[in-house]
Amino acid sequence: MNSVFSPFVKSLLVAVLAVSATASASAEDKKPAQPAAPKIDPAKGATLYTDGDAARGLPACVSCHGAGGNSTIVANPKLAGQHEGYLYKQLVNFTTPDRNQPVMTTYAKMLTDEEKHNVAAWLVTQAAKPGAAKNKDTIELGKKIYRGGIAEKNVPACASCHGASGAGIPVQYPRLSGQHQDYTVAQLGLFKAGTRKSLEMAAIAKRMSDEEMKAVADYVAGLK
Repeated sequence: MNSVFSPFVKSLLVAVLAVSATASASAEDKKPAQPAAPKIDPAKGATLYTDGDAARGLPACVSCHGAGGNSTIVANPKLAGQHEGYLYKQLVNFTTPDRNQPVMTTYAKMLTDEEKHNVAAWLVTQAAKPGAAKNKDTIELGKKIYRGGIAEKNVPACASCHGASGAGIPVQYPRLSGQHQDYTVAQLGLFKAGTRKSLEMAAIAKRMSDEEMKAVADYVAGLK
């Protein structure tokens, strides 16, 4: 009996395996294609930063953020030497409700994902010019908050996330050293108001007074 049905059974198994393989191949074909990793080109980022793109009505970043990312306008952040991953993340955030800002949201939405990567990759290579603390009356308070926090308000030391010298941690925490006082104070205010989304920073900023924000922002400006 085995000799009669053995060829048939073998043929049936071969057929089942063939159908199964075809079905598996079809399932693979239906899987969405994974997006290719962007080909990052800092040179293209430099061109876009310096010249913009007139055809799209995209102004040059340099007009607001200064040559090489060293802004001379205190309301606009210095970007030179900022972490590449952090810069890219912020450009993405500007296109979402997490960081809605009239000027930057408009321009960030005009940039392709590749262009965001390119600009960020170029800015991280630029040398940041140092800043300086200006208010001698609050420098000790700013230093105390940055290095040790405010224990009675449950405000942690800024240095615990941004580093002793303000160098930050790539992607997660930005470099703060040398940043304009006015810009840092403004961002703390946005975190406090919930306009700029960050559960971590919102909780911290809400526990700080305006005077404490100004003191730590001035201290940060002098970090190197």
